[in-house]
Amino acid sequence: MQRAVSVVARLGFRLQAFPPALCRPLSCAQEVLRRTPLYDFHLAHGGKMVAFAGWSLPVQYRDSHTDSHLHTRQHCSLFDVSHMLQTKILGSDRVKLMESLVVGDIAELGPNQGTLSLFTNEAGGILDDLIVTNTSEGHLYVVSNAGCWEKDLALMQDNVRELQNQGRDVGLEVLDNALLALQGTVTSGCPSPSLKKNVAMGYVPCEYSRPGTMLLVEVRRKQQMAVVSKMPFVPTNYYTLK
Repeated sequence: MQRAVSVVARLGFRLQAFPPALCRPLSCAQEVLRRTPLYDFHLAHGGKMVAFAGWSLPVQYRDSHTDSHLHTRQHCSLFDVSHMLQTKILGSDRVKLMESLVVGDIAELGPNQGTLSLFTNEAGGILDDLIVTNTSEGHLYVVSNAGCWEKDLALMQDNVRELQNQGRDVGLEVLDNALLALQGTVTSGCPSPSLKKNVAMGYVPCEYSRPGTMLLVEVRRKQQMAVVSKMPFVPTNYYTLK
């Protein structure tokens, strides 16, 4: 069993940061890489192992990325988080703490419901993304990126800060067959195999955030039409066990 690192904070909450899973060393040239408990499972299913944040992890299985994407949408998939920072936040002020650090509406999460959100700095800039789950056991369960675990944990231990208003987060659908570049207030973009169109996320002023609003975005120095869309782009098709 993993040993939790506990931090007692001032506002009536407690953090329990669980280090990445116990690992087995590799040999020879790969000695610096660590293995998760699911390493053998990945190999048995044709996982192509690569180095990531000091860990040996699968970047792809036997099928293509598109096949894996469509399988996840049509059925379900599991993601190995053994290498990632996993934090429990306990106490009466746990929601207040998280809402001072991320842009998600944590107070509206139902039991065992999670949300993808963003860590922000004092100016509202994005530092990292993470998943926050409101468990039915009375604590928040936070999964952070493996490459940023020291920074993320230090941030959660800082004093509560008030978020700056920077416009809330919108989805964009590109109407032409072009990929969105990371430029301006567009934060990410990629093709959607399920929708067969290009999608993106970004920040816009509140007056332009209504779904259906037409916008101009710059794609490789050319302007393209896009429309503000509700997220998630693809409706969820899963159920939470009671």
